[in-house]
Amino acid sequence: MPISATVVDRARPGMAVGEIFSFAYDTFCASKVRFILTALGMVIGTASLILVVTIGMTGRQYVLNQIQAIGTNEIWAEHPISGHSDSAPDPLTLDDVNAVLRSVPGVAAASPVLDLHERIPVGSGQEKDILVLGVYPDYLRVRNLVLPSGRFFDQEDSEAHNKVGVITDKMAVALYGSPQEAVGKIIKLTGLPFTIIGTFRERVDTFGQSEIVDNTLLIPYSVSRYFTETPSLKMAYFSMEDPSMVIPATAQILHVLQSRHRAESVYSVQNLTALLAMADRIAIGLTIVLLAVSLVVLLVSGIGIMNIMLATVSARIREIGIRKAMGATNREIRFQFLSEAVLISLIGGVIGIVIGLAIPFSVRFFTEYRIPISGLSAIIAIVVSSLVGILFGTVPAIRASQLDPVESLRYE
Repeated sequence: MPISATVVDRARPGMAVGEIFSFAYDTFCASKVRFILTALGMVIGTASLILVVTIGMTGRQYVLNQIQAIGTNEIWAEHPISGHSDSAPDPLTLDDVNAVLRSVPGVAAASPVLDLHERIPVGSGQEKDILVLGVYPDYLRVRNLVLPSGRFFDQEDSEAHNKVGVITDKMAVALYGSPQEAVGKIIKLTGLPFTIIGTFRERVDTFGQSEIVDNTLLIPYSVSRYFTETPSLKMAYFSMEDPSMVIPATAQILHVLQSRHRAESVYSVQNLTALLAMADRIAIGLTIVLLAVSLVVLLVSGIGIMNIMLATVSARIREIGIRKAMGATNREIRFQFLSEAVLISLIGGVIGIVIGLAIPFSVRFFTEYRIPISGLSAIIAIVVSSLVGILFGTVPAIRASQLDPVESLRYE
């Protein structure tokens, strides 16, 4: 079998690192299709690794933004959730809210929530069940509500006992066709006319898990007291000046409420801190699971590199024998084949990184949403692809370096 001058020329001992990589590149060019198919697995693996990190970051950011939109400074206290059935009711009152404002430092705003269930006339002889909530003007701030049209009632409305209210945008559409058309309309509660001065909605859809339902009318707390004989509250909201104050304030509010009521009465004082932490842990856990899947893809591509390099060693036994006969050391032979494996994995890794970064970046041209792109994931991907080339190229390289030169020269 004739040996080309190029092989003989490159077979001399003491080859520099640059020459070895150049030789690896020539070998790659000589079998382009085989090496490209081998590198394809690395392309898919590194691209999936970057995309997984991107998806994990995007999902985590989206979930946290949704929770934070409800209000990270928010604390709410609810009516007793349990207690002795034969005991007298021991509900929250406005005095409890005032006691918290006096006793707990850092409370920026608060609002009681008094709930009433009413029926209002709609159309010709028809009625509609609605939920009426009596709240303070600060309820808008505490609950982080959005006003699609009109305005929210202010302190002046509350102190003057003005019969005004705001309704949900869904209720406005159902009754009047649009939120804008609802402004200025009159709703009668037990015969008293209330002017709709605005519409509202929750910043994030809570899917009915909050005190607000589709057909909700908010009116000043001072006016809502006309409709009830008892000062019982459904719940009370508090907003802290800083998110770092939420956890200690939650415990302080609970202590204030418990100290003002019977020992057997049980109250629930909650915040979103635990929910944020849980959402963060879930998002990180899912990202780790997806990363494990992408690492399996890289593992499979690494096995493919090892197989192709073992086949390459078998096909180039005579070349290895010539190099050893001309003085090449086992270290040089080992480094030559290892460099070829690393070259395959690096080419696939770089292409995969470009694809993995290009896909989320291109989304910016079609939507307004900005998907977070992690430069760290690209660094990790290139390091992992290099390690895969080194780990799975070591066995073929060692096998090539351990070949007997005499037997290699006899090989046909």
